[in-house]
Amino acid sequence: MKKAVCLISGGIDSFLSAYIAKKKGYKIYCLTIDYGQKSRKELLSAKKVAKFLKAEEHLILKINLKFLKSALTRDEIKIPERKIRGIPSTYVPARNTIFISLALGYAESISADAIFIGVNSVDFSGYPDCRPIYIKRYQKLIDVATKKTVSGKRIKLLAPLINLSKKEIIKRAISYGLDLSLTWSCYKNEKRPCGKCPSCRIREKAISEIKKSQIKPER
Repeated sequence: MKKAVCLISGGIDSFLSAYIAKKKGYKIYCLTIDYGQKSRKELLSAKKVAKFLKAEEHLILKINLKFLKSALTRDEIKIPERKIRGIPSTYVPARNTIFISLALGYAESISADAIFIGVNSVDFSGYPDCRPIYIKRYQKLIDVATKKTVSGKRIKLLAPLINLSKKEIIKRAISYGLDLSLTWSCYKNEKRPCGKCPSCRIREKAISEIKKSQIKPER
């Protein structure tokens, strides 16, 4: 049976991405990176998600990326609470490049056939490592980067949500019966989602749009 390494953060996107891998017939091996992010609740949610998906294995790999300048890693940089132009301070330099590299090593070690990542480029914060061109270029690197890939075999880098809006992602997750209460999207580490950070605003906007579309007009 084919295998896939699924990067899961504890959020909705990576949850759905990993479920799609399982739906496609892959045995899933979940990988979560504890990189020193402020939102520690992500890690708890990632554990719940992996359990829900009945992953073959769930690795939580701890690395320290606090030296990178980002509102998600540096205590002195506040999480923004309003929409800004350009790439926001929540961008973690080269984060997905680092994460996929670790997933690639894991994938080759267990003879996996694919890596699934839940990035999307429609309702997102403008991060450069969430775009289709990034995934395509990274695939080219993978094709020449490992013993497996230079030996005639392939490890696919799959981003099944890349062209979906957050509304579409949530609706699809619900249709599959995924328990979204297990997930955590907020960039902060409070008891409840703050509702103000970029991630909360994107999630809440999508949920609001779904609810409005379900309201039947009065006759």
